[in-house]
Amino acid sequence: MAFRKRREALRSILSGSRCVRPGSVYDAISIRIAQDLGFEVGMFGGSVASLAVLGDPDIALITLTELAEQMRRMSRAASLPVLVDADHGYGNALNVRRTVQELEAAGAGGLTIEDTLLPQAFGEAKTQLISLDEGIGKMKAALDGRGDPSLVIMARTGAASVTSLADAILRAKAYEATGVDALFFTGIKTPSELEAIAAATRLPIVLGGAPEQMTALDYLAAQRVRIALQGHAPFAAATQAVYETLKALREGTSPKHLKGLASSELTSRATREKAMKARSADFLGLGK
Repeated sequence: MAFRKRREALRSILSGSRCVRPGSVYDAISIRIAQDLGFEVGMFGGSVASLAVLGDPDIALITLTELAEQMRRMSRAASLPVLVDADHGYGNALNVRRTVQELEAAGAGGLTIEDTLLPQAFGEAKTQLISLDEGIGKMKAALDGRGDPSLVIMARTGAASVTSLADAILRAKAYEATGVDALFFTGIKTPSELEAIAAATRLPIVLGGAPEQMTALDYLAAQRVRIALQGHAPFAAATQAVYETLKALREGTSPKHLKGLASSELTSRATREKAMKARSADFLGLGK
């Protein structure tokens, strides 16, 4: 299949002995830059998806169609394997099944399905989780929806910070039993919590953020963490750059005096200008 090679690359990371940092990607240019810089995997977070597509905060407003279409654009632009934050699967277990099908067709290397109750319930300010039984059903549905066996499906839980560490372990072990490929945890606050989770489970672990004392890759690798996220700074940096540039222009700065702009060489590389000129010569007879 067209995307199998990148999915197998993601599986190789999960089955290895190292812990890697993913590049946060959200559009065609960001994924190309991440690939050019040598990142081994990209992370397409739900928060940056909402920001890039809607300009809205991460409150489950983006739709599956919008998420999949953005992933499709990135898949066309680069071959970097991408792990997609598929949130709660956009509904119940049957919706989860379709979510897997759509993201697989869009070229995702893997995806996560979480057991958070989304959208937020009326009158409830705190994060809530769905029941364990419903979570198990979602993981089974995700696996049933997979057409390409190389597609990576991860079970995600934030129970450690929502309910308890014991509940996080209970849920992780139950999700393992469904046959998912890896476990994704958020809300882990201490090394002892991570070590307890690693001791109680067997699948590769993906860590969605961690405190400062848990950033050493060798330590994380020893706890079976294979991918450790580090936020979505690239989108924040891009937002700041756009703001500063537009502000300067609005205040009368001449375009030739603007600072922090991408060089023509970087722009050319990111847009694959050389390859496009070669195709124009071959197929349109231009530049010969």
